[in-house]
This record gives sequence, structure tokens and C-alpha cells, in this order.
Amino acid sequence: MDIGFYKCLALQMMEEDPFQSKIDALRIALEIPKLYFRKAIRPEGRCPHCSTPNPTFDQWWITHGVVKNELGGKSYVWGVYFCTACGGAILARGKAGEESDSGPIVQLIPEARSAHEDIPPIARTFLQQAMDTLHAPDASAVMAGSAVDAMLKELGYEDGSVYTRINRAVADHRLTESMGAWAHSVRLGANNPRHADKDKPHILPAEAVQSVEFAEALGNFLFVLTKRIERGKKAAEDASNPQPGTSGLSQVEG
Repeated sequence: MDIGFYKCLALQMMEEDPFQSKIDALRIALEIPKLYFRKAIRPEGRCPHCSTPNPTFDQWWITHGVVKNELGGKSYVWGVYFCTACGGAILARGKAGEESDSGPIVQLIPEARSAHEDIPPIARTFLQQAMDTLHAPDASAVMAGSAVDAMLKELGYEDGSVYTRINRAVADHRLTESMGAWAHSVRLGANNPRHADKDKPHILPAEAVQSVEFAEALGNFLFVLTKRIERGKKAAEDASNPQPGTSGLSQVEG
């Protein structure tokens, strides 16, 4: 990618129409790669392993050229990096066909965790905060508990304690018994640091991870899967009932 070309194009657009084109210029500027293969990189966001914000990753290994795809597909430069905070590893993929070992990085695997957009906003915000604070287990557990609480309220279970609302959701078959038991575990885990429990005031890192994973799984089950099914059904209905003027296009494309 010719970075100079994109910079010049963005500046030219700003000069021609400094008001209307600011958004378009920014959009073009964002196409410029933010990361390149270096001895150390600092991707935006959080470490996918420890949630440290804007972490530094040190390069441990790189292919020094593309790895040939014997199946005829695209070939990439690959690099392995380790978080300087937790030691967690990520895999960096370069741009297809770019052979330089200092070229742009277009993908990091795994990416930082993010709550799915189909989860309702309040629950999604709590869940994202739980993911972002995994490096602080007590805070993460409390946020995971709040995410479960918000999901129950989204389902209409607003009255009473979280304990009673979980049981009502199980009785109404909105949650399975095993999901209800896990929800109670998340609830209790959130209560310990929230109320400074005398016997067990703090949450272990592994316990916080379990709480976040359940809250995420619950959100996916209750909302993400439902939305996906709704979109699939709508797509099937649209395909079986094409709008006037589109049937001819479908025949040509087929």
C-alpha cells in the first residue's frame, strides 16, 4: 500500500471541500495500516489474554518472507509476538503477497475480546467492562454479575433479587437448570467482592474468566442466536418472495 498516495488524496479532499469532506478524508486515512512488523508493536485496544490496555508485544519469530500456499491460495508473512505484561502469544498476519518482513500487519490472532453487538446495550456495556477488567478479577466478576442481571431484566424479570429472578427464569424454561446453576455461581462470585465477604473477599483470576465466559455464553444464547435466527428467517422469506424487478436479475446472476 502506498501510504503517501492516501495521505495526499486525503489532504487534497480537505482543500477542495474542508467542511463536507472531513469525514471522507478520515475514512481514507483509516485505510492506512496502523501496524507494521517490528521488533515490538503496540496495537490499540487490550491484550486478548490479560486485558492490559494498549499493551506492548515483543516479536519472537517471523517468517522472513511469505509462506507459500501449496493449495494455490494467498500467501502471507506471519509473525509471533508475546505480551510483555502476561506473556500471552498472538499471531500476526501480513498483507497478502507482501513479502517484506517489515510490511503492514492486517490481522492479529486472537483479537481482543468484544461483546457482541446483538446483546442489548446495557448488558453489552457491563459484559464489555467485564472483559476489559479481567486483569482485575474482583472488578471483572462484579461486571459479569451485572451483565447477567441486565440480561434477566431484558427478558422481563425485573422484580425481586437476582436469586429469585434466576429461579423464575429457570421455572419458565428461559434458562436450563444447568444455566441457572451457573448463573447463581456468577451471582455469588459478584457478591463476594461487592460486599467484601469476610471469608472470601477476592475472586481468583480463573474464577473471573469463568464468570465472563458464562455471561458471554448467556448473552449469545439469549440474544445473539435469536437475532441470527431472525435474520436467517427473514433472508429465506425475502428469497422466496423477491421484490418486483429483482427476479430477472436473479436469473441472470444464476
